[in-house]
Amino acid sequence: MAPDPELHDDAIRLEPLTRVLVPAMRWVTEPDGDTARFTYIPTSPDDAFLESWLGRYEDGWGEGSRAGFAVRDPGGDAVGFAAFVKLDLDGAEGELGYVVAPAARGRGVASRAVALLTGWGLGALGLHRIELRIDPANAASSRVAERNGYRFEGVLRSVAFKEGLRSDVGIWSRLASD
Repeated sequence: MAPDPELHDDAIRLEPLTRVLVPAMRWVTEPDGDTARFTYIPTSPDDAFLESWLGRYEDGWGEGSRAGFAVRDPGGDAVGFAAFVKLDLDGAEGELGYVVAPAARGRGVASRAVALLTGWGLGALGLHRIELRIDPANAASSRVAERNGYRFEGVLRSVAFKEGLRSDVGIWSRLASD
């Protein structure tokens, strides 16, 4: 299921996630305020978190339930994470998620990664529907969705749950027919 050829543009390359990437992805275990607020990454992950998290994506490749990538910049640094965090090939739908390292924000990394994954999903994977679930307060991610042709469908109230707190989630979608 891994993309062939690999997914890339002139500024980023997507590398399938494996446990081998623990050293390159260490920044994930040091979440800043936005990562802590707007993702499901724990605010204080323990030492085992990263290997376990990467392992779920590595295993998901084999099961066809997930497709996760490290986002590499031209210098080879892992500056982000982008994935089909949920993938239902039989139902022809998936949900994308992404996180950009604080030092790499504002350079279009998220928009580029979402564009590459959307194209792969609607093309080679044959998906009919792709969703982005974004906290309504996350203006930067909402702009990423808009730039990539996703349509805002509405808000699911109090649906996200992390560390004892609930929050709303905005649903954005892109269909193969869009």
